[in-house]
Amino acid sequence: MGKLVIVGTVAFDAIETPFGKTDKILGGAATFIGLAASHFNIDTTAVSIVGGDFPQEYLDLLSEKKIDTSGIEIVKDGKTFFWSGRYHNDMNSRDTLVTELNTLADFNPVVPENYRDAEIVMLGNLHPIVQSSVLDQMTTKPKLVILDTMNFWMDSALEDLHNVIKRVDVITINDEEARQLTGEYSLVVAARKIHAMGPEYVVIKKGEHGALLFHNDHVFYAPALPLEEVFDPTGAGDTFAGGFAGYIAKTGDTSFDNMKKAVIYGSTLASFCVEKFGTERMIDLSSEEVHKRLLQFKQLTQFDIELT
Repeated sequence: MGKLVIVGTVAFDAIETPFGKTDKILGGAATFIGLAASHFNIDTTAVSIVGGDFPQEYLDLLSEKKIDTSGIEIVKDGKTFFWSGRYHNDMNSRDTLVTELNTLADFNPVVPENYRDAEIVMLGNLHPIVQSSVLDQMTTKPKLVILDTMNFWMDSALEDLHNVIKRVDVITINDEEARQLTGEYSLVVAARKIHAMGPEYVVIKKGEHGALLFHNDHVFYAPALPLEEVFDPTGAGDTFAGGFAGYIAKTGDTSFDNMKKAVIYGSTLASFCVEKFGTERMIDLSSEEVHKRLLQFKQLTQFDIELT
């Protein structure tokens, strides 16, 4: 059984979309990543921080999904990170209404001793210095380090971001972020430039238009499954990353061909995430449903053609 270390936020979200709105609900990058990775029967820990206001039932939920929570620091007199956002009608753009860092402002992650030899490390979206500090704690070099980041860090901590990018094997970012990071409009050229920064693999997420995987001169494209309804895109990118990392941890295979399968698993799980608000859909998702949707993906992309 492979070991996976997930570092990121465990948080509260309040979401408004054209289909409705929620009060504070369970969210955070590490939460979505962990719930997705839980489908692969691997040894997973989440490293994060919460306040005394974080319900024990949420921690119990993560534990029930076989996610070790010993790396989640609880600051009894502190408050948990909170984000609130409103999505536009196209569901691709959103406005951030509230961001309260709270305990996250002083987060110094501590990887549990028994996970410092983990084969796979998934660095969720956090300050690049925090991400680097996690790699410094690993006692053996991980087989694969996956980094997720966002344009906020490109604006506010670009040098630190470049330093951590040098140390990772895979980076997952969206198309807008890839263009900002490189100054290139062409995603093929942008991926080449990011590859030169250090990562061997570059995954560029395109939301409802799927995801691209780049490795040297090889490119793989996975479409997004056409869905009848999209209720809430929050956490879809993190769910993709969790499916990707979980599959690699399960198989132990970091070849380009296996990365393709990891992208499909990530896309499959992300397609469920958007069907309900927050983590609701991921919490009750069954392995049978995942298998059925994987077959849908296969049918969507598979064809025979005679080349003349």
